[in-house]
Amino acid sequence: MRARFVASGLLVVLAAVGCGAGGREDVTVEGTPPATPYAGPLDIVTKELDESTPEALRSASGAAGRALECDGEIFWGVGPDGWSERDGGDTPEEGLRLWFDMFEPTGPHSGFRVEREEADRVLYSYDVDGRTKVAVVVARDQEERPGWGPETSASCDPAELPASVTDAGDEEIWTDEHGERVATTTVSSYPGAEHCDWQTAHFLGTGRGENHRQYVRDPDGVIEESLLTSPYDGDAVMPADARDTGYRYGEWRLWLTQDASTAYVRTSDGVEAWPLAKEMVACA
Repeated sequence: MRARFVASGLLVVLAAVGCGAGGREDVTVEGTPPATPYAGPLDIVTKELDESTPEALRSASGAAGRALECDGEIFWGVGPDGWSERDGGDTPEEGLRLWFDMFEPTGPHSGFRVEREEADRVLYSYDVDGRTKVAVVVARDQEERPGWGPETSASCDPAELPASVTDAGDEEIWTDEHGERVATTTVSSYPGAEHCDWQTAHFLGTGRGENHRQYVRDPDGVIEESLLTSPYDGDAVMPADARDTGYRYGEWRLWLTQDASTAYVRTSDGVEAWPLAKEMVACA
C-alpha cells in the first residue's frame, strides 16, 4: 500500500470495528472509587467539532471527558457512536464490553471500576494512584438503541498510564533527562504498520495540532521519498548547532537543531538523521 496524508497533527488511536458485547473477561474490578469521584451530571450534551484541540475533545466526550483527572491535557474523547438494536447489553458491564468491541481502544482492557452509578447511566473509570485516567459512560435504552452501550469515553495521555499497559501496544513512551515519562503530545514514536510492509520504518512525532512534526526512520526505503523533505541518513554527522533535548527511548537520544528540520537520533552505533515528513504520513 502507498502512504496517504492525514490532515490532522494528532494520531487517531481508536478504530471503529465490528460489534458484539462478549468475549472479554474481568474488565471490571471491585474496590473503592477514586478519592475525589466525579460529582457532575452523567448526561451532558455533546458536540463534535472538526478539530482535535483539548476543548474540542472535551466537547465531544461529555461527562467522560469531565471525569478525567489528567496531569496534562485530555488526549482523546468521543461521544455517542451508536450501537445496533441487537448489540445492546443486558447489564452496564456488557455495555462496557461493547465499548471495547466497537472501538478497540488502545490502553487498558481490564481493571475498570464503577465510579458513579445512576438508573440509566454508569461511569466506569480506570484509575492510576487514585486518579481517573480513562473514563467510559455507558447508557441504557437510548433512542433506537435498546440495552446498555457506550455513550461517551475519554482518556488522558498514554504516558499517564502504567508501563505494563503501554508496553503492550505500539506507542513508545519516551522519558526526559530525569527518567520521567513524557507525554506523547510532546514526543512519541511507533513502528511502521506490517500490513503496509512498513515494519522496517519508524515514525517519531513531536508537538500537537499545528505544532506537530513527524520524522521518519526508513533504512530500507519503504516510504516514498517524495513524502519526505530529505533522505534518511543512517550514518550522519551531528550538526554543531544541534542540542540534546533530553528525551530518551531505550538507546535512542533525540537531538534537534533550531529549525527542527531533521531529527538527529544518537544511538550506540552513531548518529542517524530522520527526515521531516512534508505532511503526516499514515498507512492507508
